[in-house]
Amino acid sequence: MKTRIIALCALAGLFLIGASFRFQPKPWAVPAASASKANPVKTNAESISEGKSLWNQHCSSCHGKNGLGDGPKAAQLKTEPGDFSKSTTQNQTDGSLFFKVSEGRDDMPSFKKKIPEDEDRWNLVNFLRTLKK
Repeated sequence: MKTRIIALCALAGLFLIGASFRFQPKPWAVPAASASKANPVKTNAESISEGKSLWNQHCSSCHGKNGLGDGPKAAQLKTEPGDFSKSTTQNQTDGSLFFKVSEGRDDMPSFKKKIPEDEDRWNLVNFLRTLKK
């Protein structure tokens, strides 16, 4: 009996360790030229509205309505979708965010084909800026 309890505790511990590693974000390297790229789209109500429309169509299912990483598909992902209201996202350059949306990585798809116009992806970056707390 004592052996079973120890084995169950060990299994529970391994499960918890595995669950914590599941969502350990790995660094996402952005080339310096991309990170320093200036946003050519003026942030205004129209740009933000366009970005929000794209967000609702392509992004909210994983990242959530407000970018908190709580979309209906988030639990199915192998990587954490992130909380875009936090400084870890908001402190990134527009160029870095544009690169990540464009190129994708792991569970995050590239949106160069789904959102082929650069201006639309920049509108999405402008919308991302509104998600801060």
